[in-house]
Amino acid sequence: MAIVLADHQYGKAECRLVRVVRDEPRHELRDLTVTTTLRGAFDAAYLDGDQSGVLPTDSQKNTAYAFARASGVGSPEQFGLALARHFVADVAPVSGARVEIEEHAWDRVDAGGTEHDHTWVRRGPEVRTAAVTVDADGEHVVSGLKDLVVLKSTGSEFAGFLRDAYTTLPETHDRVMATSLVARWRYAGAGRTVPDDVPWDAVHASVRAVLLREFATLHSLALQQTLWHMGRAVLDEHPALAEIRLVAPNKHHLLVDLEPFGLDNPGEVFVATDRPYGLIQATVTRDDAPDAGSAWDTGAGLA
Repeated sequence: MAIVLADHQYGKAECRLVRVVRDEPRHELRDLTVTTTLRGAFDAAYLDGDQSGVLPTDSQKNTAYAFARASGVGSPEQFGLALARHFVADVAPVSGARVEIEEHAWDRVDAGGTEHDHTWVRRGPEVRTAAVTVDADGEHVVSGLKDLVVLKSTGSEFAGFLRDAYTTLPETHDRVMATSLVARWRYAGAGRTVPDDVPWDAVHASVRAVLLREFATLHSLALQQTLWHMGRAVLDEHPALAEIRLVAPNKHHLLVDLEPFGLDNPGEVFVATDRPYGLIQATVTRDDAPDAGSAWDTGAGLA
């Protein structure tokens, strides 16, 4: 029985990169955190300490900065594709590259009713995400968002659930429902070259709007049901998407008992708790979706 080296990869994690476009009086800003991961014939580095085929992680970081200056950033997806294609095409030992990007949004400051040309205020905590993989299977793009915090003060209930000897939770037909949503959607062109004319920014804005619309308008019998409706609506409106994966922690808001103080509480005063919390997850996909290949293999850890 032999012991062998299995999956391995290496890269530069969480490079902070801010690109300012200042060709005009009105500047543009993209604020990114970039993680690059390389896969390929690196066995010798692990087995023998031979670094002759290893591109330093510092070089990967420098590549991101150089590409940001030479070609601009565009959308996170465009930038990730440019970097991943470069590593696979131009660095000999590399057979696969994954670039994961988080974009931190800034809003222009309102200066007397007019958007200021070069001053912003950080928006948060929502973060836009993109994960690009280029390897022998082709090119894969997974776009998304995380930390989208939403709350509805009614239009949600939770009743009729299974009970056992340890169940104490009361049923409710009118509750606050809140979550910090993570959503990631895969484009249907897995296994082929990604077109250069995909309107990445417009699709991202549209998917986000659909998710929020469904969360707001569906009378929810369970957070699970809400996720299904959100995912289905996104795929209905975007034929280019193969699947969407949703993660929703249930941010509980518990009604405060005010009777000891001689006060009623008709669903108006709550304590917001951060843990423990229910964690609801769902993948919504087309039944004829192309194989995902390595689209979901992560750069932060081995898949």
